[in-house]
Amino acid sequence: MNIAVLDGYTLNPGDLSWAALQRLGICRIFDRTPAEKVIGRAQEAEILIINKIIIGKDEIAQLPKLHYIGLCSTGYDVVDIAAATRRKITVTNVPAYGTNSVAQMAFAHLLHLCQHVGEHADSVKRGDWTNAADFCYWNFPLIELDSLTLGIIGMGQIGQAVARIARQFGMKILFYDPRALADIEKDYQRVDFDTIFRVSDVVTLHCPLTPETSQMVNSERLSLMKSSAFLINTSRGQLIDENTLAEALNRGRIAGAGLDVLTTEPPQPDNPLLAAKNCYITPHIAWATRAARQRLMDAVVNNLRAYLDGKPINLVK
Repeated sequence: MNIAVLDGYTLNPGDLSWAALQRLGICRIFDRTPAEKVIGRAQEAEILIINKIIIGKDEIAQLPKLHYIGLCSTGYDVVDIAAATRRKITVTNVPAYGTNSVAQMAFAHLLHLCQHVGEHADSVKRGDWTNAADFCYWNFPLIELDSLTLGIIGMGQIGQAVARIARQFGMKILFYDPRALADIEKDYQRVDFDTIFRVSDVVTLHCPLTPETSQMVNSERLSLMKSSAFLINTSRGQLIDENTLAEALNRGRIAGAGLDVLTTEPPQPDNPLLAAKNCYITPHIAWATRAARQRLMDAVVNNLRAYLDGKPINLVK
């Protein structure tokens, strides 16, 4: 069995082991694969393991030996699922491996927007406290989360993990999700999409990228938000119209944004959010705690093992 890992570095930069995967076949592991080398490196592969490499219909047409794509992610927008289905190529993903890590990052961004710990620590290092006239000072408004309203868009496992954290801070929790959901806590209130933006003090995004959700945070939705509200995105960058968000931040229409994802990654130098007012961006690391990556590695191997045993799991359809 020929296995090719085309972009393994972000999953395993050296602190994990590929041994379990290597026991399943002849395994070629590439840290990164530029687009022009995808076909060459995957040509003999029956099994592809990918994270962000694009495998569209053109790539599928040029890979006649391919019969399995294992995604090192929950999202599967990098694969043309329809083209894979026509070729009878099995595609699997890994749900829920990073639930707690992503929820943690959402609150890391929110707490930063409320407390500005990093900026205040830098201020102390510059000598501002040593030279202060009083025993304390603050360079930004300090915001208490208790009694504020958190609006969660997408109440899957990550959204619910965020809600559990928010409840411990005393926040009121609203959510929007078009799906029928079971076992949602009774003190979480389901509301319509526009109400989330209109009422919430914090809006946090935890939904997949689909044609329906693409750029759902646009000028219309941003105009509904309170001027004191924050926007958090640890899901997919394409959920947001970046130009309109930058404009909203620069004009003070909303108070701030914490983003772990952008539409293009790495971003182009002219991305307007890089210089936007009160916009704090981390480089798509919500998923990347060692614990989460180990769970992801284990699940990728288990998905492939189950497929080879004729009992596939975590199928993308």
